[in-house]
Amino acid sequence: MANSMAEQLQQDMECEGLLECIHGLKQLDKECFRVMVESDEPLTIDEVADRVDRERSTAYRSIQRLLQAGFIQKEQINYDQGGYYHVYYPSDPSQIADDMQRKLNDWYAKMGQLIQEFEDKYEQVDADDPTPVES
Repeated sequence: MANSMAEQLQQDMECEGLLECIHGLKQLDKECFRVMVESDEPLTIDEVADRVDRERSTAYRSIQRLLQAGFIQKEQINYDQGGYYHVYYPSDPSQIADDMQRKLNDWYAKMGQLIQEFEDKYEQVDADDPTPVES
């Protein structure tokens, strides 16, 4: 991954790169998300683990990151005789996009504030030091 914003802007990026860029998700997280999007029905952790060829515990951690980021939903399915299990499915894409747009707007506002603080700080330094520049 690129180190600076300038380097990131020069890279070719696909829309899935937003998962990593905005939410800090890993390659496995993107694979698990893709598997859920491509499935016609909600999946259990075991099913996701099988489809991404990883251990159940590894898939579980990835699914937890996706849940926390709001990319997937969890539903509890109850057995008739008692007990339950969970299935996972992707969140509505427009909801995910709206959330990413909010995060981007928040980041943009924060960067604008920091740029203004930078300008204020260094304008003050220039005003306090009227030493002429020698040629």
